[in-house]
Amino acid sequence: MNNVRAESAAKAGRRAIPGTTVPRLSRNRRRSLTAALIALLVVAVAGAAWWNTSRAPAVHYTTVPATLGDVTRAVTATGTINPILTIIVGSYVSGVIQSLSCDYNTVVKAGQVCAKIDPRPYQATLNQYSGQLLRDQGILAEAQLDLKRYQVLAKQNSIARQQAEDQAFVVQQDEGTVKLDESLVEGAKLNLEYTNIISPVDGTVVSRNVTQGQTVASTLQTPTLFLIGTDLKKMEVDTSVSESDVGGMKEGDTATFSVDAYPNRVFHGIVNQVRLSPQTVQNVVTYDAVIYVDNSDLALMPGMTASTQIVLQHKGNVLRVPDQALRYAPGGLAGAGPGGPAGALPSGQGRIWILRDGKPVQVPVVLGLDDGSFTEIVRGDLQPSEPVIIVENHGQPAGTAGLPLPRL
Repeated sequence: MNNVRAESAAKAGRRAIPGTTVPRLSRNRRRSLTAALIALLVVAVAGAAWWNTSRAPAVHYTTVPATLGDVTRAVTATGTINPILTIIVGSYVSGVIQSLSCDYNTVVKAGQVCAKIDPRPYQATLNQYSGQLLRDQGILAEAQLDLKRYQVLAKQNSIARQQAEDQAFVVQQDEGTVKLDESLVEGAKLNLEYTNIISPVDGTVVSRNVTQGQTVASTLQTPTLFLIGTDLKKMEVDTSVSESDVGGMKEGDTATFSVDAYPNRVFHGIVNQVRLSPQTVQNVVTYDAVIYVDNSDLALMPGMTASTQIVLQHKGNVLRVPDQALRYAPGGLAGAGPGGPAGALPSGQGRIWILRDGKPVQVPVVLGLDDGSFTEIVRGDLQPSEPVIIVENHGQPAGTAGLPLPRL
């Protein structure tokens, strides 16, 4: 029997192995087996893909702790630092600047002479009117003596009474002439005094607009010679506040501001006045809010630009959450709770979601002051340090976000 199998194997072109049998598979059968294995592999891959796509990804939440802190609502504005009172010193008379005794940053006292206009033309005019006054006063004295004589003679009927009356009229005219001369002399004295340009207040010279030898022409518009700022230890910030923010502003509100000269320093002031005069630029209406500032160290200079924040409302050490927490609603829990996460709520009320035992829990709250970054929680089932959900992540690990506190 073994010999027959060996001969059959030899006919098939194969080498017989003693003691073994050689299976015989056709080519078609091998192809069928390969196709079956490939089909099975395709079914397995498709099943795995279906399982991965049909299974919902894990949801993780990013939280921040509810904190106790300050909530401040402020208005941001840009302003210019100026002295509380700036005096424009001009010239009433025209002439050549003869001398200057004040310059930039000169500290002056009230009545101090800062400049002098050449007084010679005005002195000559005063001398002219003074001489004219003396002459007319002599004429008046002579006319008065004549009147007395005429009155005596008229009583004695030595002259006509009409002559005495005419002399009285002459005396009256001379008296008018003398008064006119006196007014001219007084005006000439004033013009002579105006050649001294004096400081009307105690302060500091902020600007000098003339030089020695310059001709000053006083016409319909008084020329500006000096700008004198009063006490520079007390300054003000003139800010432009938009009409949408001015409604909640009032005198006495606190303010903070910074200037480029001292980027790491915060200055403090108080709103002293909200002026009713509107300023309209390109259809934008603003109002001027004046902030008083203590400048005892003279660090602030006139003309500096101040980036100002005016505090409208402030609450300290209150329970607060980020505004982002009030806008969040879990996608998988839409409709949960009264009204649903996206349902409308009365004014002053809101919803937040807290992560408790790994699950989001909806908490209705009563809202208070909002400063644009944080909102005060007036009432609700929320304790400090509890994790408040602000965003959810699908297929990503959970985390805790650290949100910076708002800076004033």
